Amino acid sequence: MAWKPSQIPDQTGRTFVITGANGGIGTEATKALAAKGATVIMACRSADKAKAIAEKIDGDVRVQRLDLADLASIRGFAESTGAVDVLINNAGLMNVPFSRTTDGFETQFGVNHLGHFALTALLLPKIRDRVVTVSSVAHKQAGKLRVDDLNYEHRRYQRGAAYSQAKLSNLMFARELQRRLASNGSGVRSYGVHPGVSATELFTRTETPLDLVSKPFIRLVGHSPRHAAESTLFAATEPDADPNTYWGPTWLFQSRGPVGPCPSTRLSRDAELQRRLWEESERLTGISTTV
Repeated sequence: MAWKPSQIPDQTGRTFVITGANGGIGTEATKALAAKGATVIMACRSADKAKAIAEKIDGDVRVQRLDLADLASIRGFAESTGAVDVLINNAGLMNVPFSRTTDGFETQFGVNHLGHFALTALLLPKIRDRVVTVSSVAHKQAGKLRVDDLNYEHRRYQRGAAYSQAKLSNLMFARELQRRLASNGSGVRSYGVHPGVSATELFTRTETPLDLVSKPFIRLVGHSPRHAAESTLFAATEPDADPNTYWGPTWLFQSRGPVGPCPSTRLSRDAELQRRLWEESERLTGISTTV
């Protein structure tokens, strides 16, 4: 029998932080968790947009500003946040034109991976249960991971390749974090998930003609943001979910359908590359953790 959000246990007394909660999957996850009694902190770059959404959601929903493209903002958020049961690394950018973050990182890698890496490292001492990091089926399009040039300083920028690299990094980070937590005997768990394919705002920010046609096409092959949020919700709340499994939709090449174990590339399972990515992420952000 397929898992449904109605199976989420009572979350009263538990606190969730969800990045990028002011739209799409993040908003749907916020609604579902708040309905089950959780306190949900919507961590968003646009606090005004998030507040407008939060006001329409029943439950204990709070808004804190967080700009994942700015390490100073990430540090400030972490310092001002109390104990957290679950951190959901959900925010992301896809196929955007070349730019750099406040700290000089290529934007897709900087926001999707390095921002979440830094946030997780800084919040980890306050996390009581688990970390859920949202990857993508697009990680399969990355044929290699250039740890020596993650920020596109010595090669031609390709927006699709940069996105695939960032989402591959999300999955590798989730796995390396789980390995380190388990090795240290921690009770905190780390999960990598993907949402399948869904017509969210990700498909309207490329600044190309594709913005006009991609959403209608995606609706044909994918599923709604409400259904796309199910893998995140499953990993965030299911007591016995295996952190060593990559969870996501299982139908139509993992684009939609019920949540279950999903395949990932051999590259994403490369333990040595996971370690190198972690160490390079520490070097780039200047943020390390004892995990």
